[in-house]
Amino acid sequence: MDLEPLGKFLIGAGIVLVILGALFVSGKGFGPLGKLPGDIRVEKPNFSFYFPIVTCIAISAVLTLVMWILSRFR
Repeated sequence: MDLEPLGKFLIGAGIVLVILGALFVSGKGFGPLGKLPGDIRVEKPNFSFYFPIVTCIAISAVLTLVMWILSRFR
């Protein structure tokens, strides 16, 4: 059983997590992600509801494109 692909995946995932963590620690976050037009936000006294539907669609589209590009190199 060849574990080299798993090792490469874990290293790549670790690098991505370090970059994401650095963004959160620096306080910059992800810019407009989470505040896109179309994200549902309801705020009332003692109640708030937030459903980032457009943000989820945008992230899904980007990840789909990245996975498609990576699959072309196999």
